[in-house]
Amino acid sequence: MAHIGIIGAGAWGTALSNLVCKAGNDVVLWARESEVCESINNEHFNHMFLPNISLDPQIRATRNFQEAVISDLVLIAVPSQKLRFICKDLARYWKEGTPAVICSKGIELGSNKLLIDVISEALPEALPLILSGPTFADEVALGLPTAVTIACENDEIGKFAAKVLATESFRPYLSSDVIGASIGGAVKNVMAIACGLIEGRSLGNNARASIITRGLVEIIRLAVVLGGQERTLSGLSGLGDLLLTSTSVKSRNFSLGVALGKGIKLDKVLAERSSVTEGVNTSAAVTSLASTVQVDMPICRAVDQILNHSASIDSEIINILKRPIRNES
Repeated sequence: MAHIGIIGAGAWGTALSNLVCKAGNDVVLWARESEVCESINNEHFNHMFLPNISLDPQIRATRNFQEAVISDLVLIAVPSQKLRFICKDLARYWKEGTPAVICSKGIELGSNKLLIDVISEALPEALPLILSGPTFADEVALGLPTAVTIACENDEIGKFAAKVLATESFRPYLSSDVIGASIGGAVKNVMAIACGLIEGRSLGNNARASIITRGLVEIIRLAVVLGGQERTLSGLSGLGDLLLTSTSVKSRNFSLGVALGKGIKLDKVLAERSSVTEGVNTSAAVTSLASTVQVDMPICRAVDQILNHSASIDSEIINILKRPIRNES
């Protein structure tokens, strides 16, 4: 049995706590909201973020950072734009050398930094890892078959994390490519919004397949320039995650795109949600990052224009279709 701390009791953090507990570990889950702690501890449900799914009664929720951080391994599942601030709070209690598994997917606004770099700056005492792949929280919480990538530059730490998380239905694969896994997990959210826009505009399956395919090209292009490996993006943290989030209304990013495509305003969609839709901020951050490193990412740029600069959906679609004809590869 390992002692595992989980920071963040949204849908994903709660699902991970159920997984880790069922894998035979002692779990402490940090939640910001007192009502979430009470419902988990007293009723064994997270009514706010993961309703209707019964949680293992051994999960203990707390609002005390120290109780969750003093662990053999800590999973951090907070919104990507909050990661730096949370890590600064965690640093007061962090034991040097404790592995920190980044379970969020995004790129920091303003700095355009990957989350692996954010945690290295804000929590230098930690040994960072990336957990990524095609994962809907409810399915993981229910114990449905799932495969993920655990990326870590330290092979032994990666193996330890995989052993802690593995169950009969949850299969981790190891990678040393933290950059590729980071880019795949972040940018697929932007592509999922693009696919949702296609769905909302009733533009057909051909168009969505094209967006997924060309979107993967953009993801690979950026990852390789930043030092990632192309083969990583053909795996679970790239193509696998992209396919899942770009084809199901269970995806917050895809469903947001669908709503926008049907004419619903962005502010209205976001106001009705309790969970963060990461692709909104990531679209701006990845577009800025791509510009800085001179990588052409037209789909990401179009989504950013629609979400953050009030561009017309139809005009952005036309702009992409009118791009010069070129060699596919």
